[in-house]
Amino acid sequence: MNLKKSYKEQYGYTRVVTDRNSPLTFEELDFLKLADGQSFTVHETGKEFVLIILYGTCSVKGEGFAFDGVGKRKNVFDGAADAVYIGKDTDFIVTGKGGDVKIAVCKAPAEKYYPAKHIAGESLPMKMFGKGAYVRDVAINFTEQDEANLLYIGEFWVENGSWASYPPHKHDVENGKEAFLDEIYYFEFDKPQGFGFQSVYTKDGEIDETYRVKTGDLVEVPRGYHPFTVAPGYKNYCLWIMAGPRRGLLSSPDEEHKWVNN
Repeated sequence: MNLKKSYKEQYGYTRVVTDRNSPLTFEELDFLKLADGQSFTVHETGKEFVLIILYGTCSVKGEGFAFDGVGKRKNVFDGAADAVYIGKDTDFIVTGKGGDVKIAVCKAPAEKYYPAKHIAGESLPMKMFGKGAYVRDVAINFTEQDEANLLYIGEFWVENGSWASYPPHKHDVENGKEAFLDEIYYFEFDKPQGFGFQSVYTKDGEIDETYRVKTGDLVEVPRGYHPFTVAPGYKNYCLWIMAGPRRGLLSSPDEEHKWVNN
């Protein structure tokens, strides 16, 4: 089972994780890159969208809403990203403003319509998760409090040999404490040669994959535990996109490694 995909940055709209090429149940991921003044219209029925502005500035407009000046980051290490939610069966137009803009277009099936919403990155609290060798900075761009059907999205930053998603955890069953949320990790690094390792494994061994990831790589997590580590000397950025009927940080640790948190 190959869970790794790659996006080569290019102008235009690029479909990367789709409902035809992925084992995921819910979410898909496209990318949109526009030059200053360039526009693109998205028309897709039956789905909700969250746009994460990876860098640059744009406007996002559709029937009943118009958001200008969306996005302020120069790159993915420049604070938390702006997000724009767009509800079911809503066409929208994105236009680049003031230079190039690169956007992660996260989407999932939708049954109910919710109104469009812009969430400014500077309004988001930065949190620190973990401790010691697995400490990382985290921002949740689109939370369980934001109205939506399935999407739940955030970012983390890891550096200098540290780990994330550690101790290993999973969210692939619905049992009250844990929720079924499949996930995509999208990676960038602060230097062109930067890299890290992403693992996805299940207790039964049906999935046991480890990938070397560089800027532009993605790893799908249909189920199982999914720890990540960055190589010493480099800083990593990861956009994580989760989707499921019950949203939130609702996971269970790998019991063999749970003691690390004690």
